[in-house]
Amino acid sequence: MPLCYYKTPIGFARITEEDDCITSIYMLDEEFEATPPETPLLKKAVQQLDEYFAGERKVFDLPIKQIGSPFQQKVWDQLLKIDFGHTISYMQQSKFMNNPLGIRAIASANGKNHLIIVVPCHRVIGSDGSLTGFGCGIWRKKWLLEHEARVMGTGQTKLAL
Repeated sequence: MPLCYYKTPIGFARITEEDDCITSIYMLDEEFEATPPETPLLKKAVQQLDEYFAGERKVFDLPIKQIGSPFQQKVWDQLLKIDFGHTISYMQQSKFMNNPLGIRAIASANGKNHLIIVVPCHRVIGSDGSLTGFGCGIWRKKWLLEHEARVMGTGQTKLAL
């Protein structure tokens, strides 16, 4: 399975490719030596992440695939509908999915997302505005939301209604 280690402003990301799809972009707490992407698709992923971190990209155009249950796939598909610079609450996400009692299951599925940034689980927050539930560290979630707010020129992310 082709992979590379990519240095970002929030640490190293391990990017993996399988069957002509990006299968994970996951932040690591350890330091790694950056490795150049060896396939055209890994190069495209690194380029698009560079553009995101430079404030030049708001939407990703990568073939992606994650292994998960049909329910998890629905949750991850819904995450792709959250616009750059906007947030929704876990409660709102459950309502959008017509599953108002499924907040915990939806939050759990969000936590199993391994395509961070591209599948923007960082844009889901607590109903009270708190930054909860981000497997790569709350500090990274805060950084990503602040980055998107800076790019949008608002100083703060917008709560999608």
